[in-house]
Amino acid sequence: MTKAFNIIYKSVRRICNQLSGWIDKVKMLIILRGNGVAFHDIHTKGVPYVMVAMGGTMKIGRNFSMNNGIKGNPIGCNERCTFFVDRGASIEIGDNVGMSQSALVSMSSIRIGNNVKIGGGTMIFTTDFHSIDPIIRASKDDSKHRKVAPVVIGDNAFIGARCIILKGVTIGKNSVIGAGSVVTKSVPDNQIWAGNPARYIKNMARERGN
Repeated sequence: MTKAFNIIYKSVRRICNQLSGWIDKVKMLIILRGNGVAFHDIHTKGVPYVMVAMGGTMKIGRNFSMNNGIKGNPIGCNERCTFFVDRGASIEIGDNVGMSQSALVSMSSIRIGNNVKIGGGTMIFTTDFHSIDPIIRASKDDSKHRKVAPVVIGDNAFIGARCIILKGVTIGKNSVIGAGSVVTKSVPDNQIWAGNPARYIKNMARERGN
């Protein structure tokens, strides 16, 4: 009885997942086109949150994949991917990029290269959102004084789960950021960084003899 029920349950779940996947893809296409996003082929599980303001731009390269919620990546994050582009700002994603439950908030520019992997729950911000001055922060002019700077992630980089990439940071080609890191300054090519704040761990190019 238990085995039979298990087979029926898994069969019904498979059918439901296939139907849900088709509905999710239709919703995603409507959301992307409604926000004027330029894209090619996208593989998705779940539906992202996308908001591109007037005057903002978002472009996604070929073979982009994302997981929203825990369906596609049971890492413990139940968030959707979030893409927010302010007026005059941009997000540009290269080819063969994959991400799970990530938040990209651009009030300047976020540029992600080719073959980049971004782990579950990672956040990438191009602004501090608020002034560090407590008087300004408490005033109605707070948003006028927030600082912004672009973020660049080079080809073949790998960002571990639950990382935070802050404004003005460039992560070099082939570099790896350890899970849970807070990246406050730029990382050169071919290096591993980790920690809060993220620090240099080792150079991968030396190990490969490059």
